[in-house]
Amino acid sequence: MIEMKVAGIAVDAITRSPIVLLKDGTERRALPIYIGQDQAKSIIAALENQPPPRPLTHDLLVNMLEAWEMRVERIIIHSLQDNTFYAILTVRRGEVKKDIDARPSDAIAVALRTNSPIWVMEEVIADASIPVDRDADEAEQRAFREFLENVRPEDLIQRRGFSSGEA
Repeated sequence: MIEMKVAGIAVDAITRSPIVLLKDGTERRALPIYIGQDQAKSIIAALENQPPPRPLTHDLLVNMLEAWEMRVERIIIHSLQDNTFYAILTVRRGEVKKDIDARPSDAIAVALRTNSPIWVMEEVIADASIPVDRDADEAEQRAFREFLENVRPEDLIQRRGFSSGEA
């Protein structure tokens, strides 16, 4: 799994649908997830630390968790099926931990309100992420190809505690 952060909300130029954009720690990969208008507003409010005059749905959920002395340990975006992302909220109360099915947009809105980490399975990133820094990706690929062209099998063998005559 790779920890990601919310980079912001964008709008698809063609469909005008909101997209939450997650980025990895190196900011080399971005994961765009299409979300609804209400979830976009809720995520923006959390990013901007705008408390509503009355609790909205995500605020209500966080208030309920706190009232029952539960905490969100993390969220995990674990799969992508038929262009739909799936997530879970991992919630803990004392020694008891539960994984609760959630839409990624709702899970992200809750994670932002509880300062909980957002994790994404590597398979999801491989299937749905977009490169952010193509130059760095290409440089890394060139360096790896050069390494493969120049490596010898004996370079990969580690001799631990053996002298040259003992191996």
